[in-house]
Amino acid sequence: MPSPQGQRLPPALPSGAYKTFQIVAPLKTHFRKATCVEADCPHYLNGFRTRVDERTERGMAQAYYIRKESGRRFTEDRDATGLTVFTFEAGQRCFGSDAHRVRVERPELFLTHPGDWRWRPTSGQQPYQHTRPEFWTEEFAENQQNLTDRIERG
Repeated sequence: MPSPQGQRLPPALPSGAYKTFQIVAPLKTHFRKATCVEADCPHYLNGFRTRVDERTERGMAQAYYIRKESGRRFTEDRDATGLTVFTFEAGQRCFGSDAHRVRVERPELFLTHPGDWRWRPTSGQQPYQHTRPEFWTEEFAENQQNLTDRIERG
């Protein structure tokens, strides 16, 4: 994964010369675990296949789990490369269901914090959370106007 700096233009000023505006819905507070049905999981809706290489220890363990412990309905075949192909019919919980999340009814957080992407919360300066979205919008507009004014002055 590229570093954040690799995806951005080199900054012209130190981090403290910038201000960052964010609208966020953190996973921890704005989402909850969901079932396959709630998440409109395509594997649940359409069925799915899992290929397992039983020539490996890991593959043998996966196949054992599917056959003996998963509790799911499946058919079993071999493909041309010798892998075991388990085909699961629609309407069953997928193997990734622990990662399913759905959004809860909670408004986004409107934040501003000092600095740019290089800013770190360890600096002691925490983001400011606006109490209303229109206050965030107003601060953002004022910031943009200040930048425009400075550019026009040279």
